[in-house]
Amino acid sequence: MRINHLLAGWLLLSVLACQPAKQEEETTNEASEFAWTDASGFQGTIDGMETDLYYLSNTGVRAAVTNYGGILVSLWVKDKNGEWTDVSSGFNSIEAYQENGGFYGATIGRYGNRLANGEITVEGETYSLSLNDGPNTLHGGAEGFFAKVWKANQPDSQTLVLTYTSVDGEMGFPGNLDVEVTYTLTDDPGFRVDYKASTDAPTVVNLTNHAYYNLNGEGSGTINNHELMIPASRYTPVDSTLIPTGELAEVAGTPFDFQELTAIGARVDAEDEQLALGRGYDHNFVLDAGKTEDLHQAAVVIGDKSGIRMEILTQEPGIQFYGGNFMDGSFAGKAGNDYGFRMAFCLETQHFPDSPNQPDFPSTQLNPGEEYSTSTLHTFSVVKE
Repeated sequence: MRINHLLAGWLLLSVLACQPAKQEEETTNEASEFAWTDASGFQGTIDGMETDLYYLSNTGVRAAVTNYGGILVSLWVKDKNGEWTDVSSGFNSIEAYQENGGFYGATIGRYGNRLANGEITVEGETYSLSLNDGPNTLHGGAEGFFAKVWKANQPDSQTLVLTYTSVDGEMGFPGNLDVEVTYTLTDDPGFRVDYKASTDAPTVVNLTNHAYYNLNGEGSGTINNHELMIPASRYTPVDSTLIPTGELAEVAGTPFDFQELTAIGARVDAEDEQLALGRGYDHNFVLDAGKTEDLHQAAVVIGDKSGIRMEILTQEPGIQFYGGNFMDGSFAGKAGNDYGFRMAFCLETQHFPDSPNQPDFPSTQLNPGEEYSTSTLHTFSVVKE
């Protein structure tokens, strides 16, 4: 009996001793099959500040973020076959982002989306802003937050904190604005963005992220066969310069009804005045939940080939759906594939476009002593046939 006990103990110790080595071997093999985005194209100096590429990782999602523009360069999740897939469209260098435009993956501010005629009125005073979209201001102006170098702090492998001070008068906006954006990988698995800001004078703030997604993999083809759901019974129609008219129109009976999962391209070519104005979908959807303290569902998208399901939750009252209508294949992405017509989509959580000039829209004014705070979470899973 004693011999048997000793033999059993020896066998148990042998098994336990072998487990860490096996796990380490599996990790090593997985790492050898996974290629991070090369950091060399992001390492340099702009306006005396260093730029770099920062890697975030957990078991279910991996990301690469540069402190130039707070850009989400890559976002990897696993598809239905367990293969790592980069679902965020982008480029391999800061120079390429500067040349190609489009706000790919960038942190957007001081005001996301469009402001009519490049003007806002705050506390009775009118401010003229940078014009970069015909007669309007788009995403903060010609040198908005997407073109700035942020200070970066990476406290752990799953978190990156970016900070930036937008000085009074930058792009025409009033007040010194201190901004903090925190990227966090969550165990859902998910990708979370927390925004905070404070000001020393009344101003307007509307922060978001402008990631371009293709859930079949960046540069892999059309997104028209992705299925999309947006829990919004209304949207904001636009004029010929894509500024909201002020109307909150019902989506029922129109190509803008995504209250149930529907292929993005199912009705994109329908005869519709709003689709003609945007060359497809480029509109703000009014989320039924409104602005909330807790996260609420803003969208669900499913990749038709990958089976990757992305759910977006936010505290914001709106979400801008852009279907890649101005992508024309004139430049190539990270894997060398041309980014052609409708090969990526954007879903930007936000307050409504032109809110400072639309008294019936939710206010975006921020006053001294107040804190701007909002969060958006992307979670990922797979749908198998």
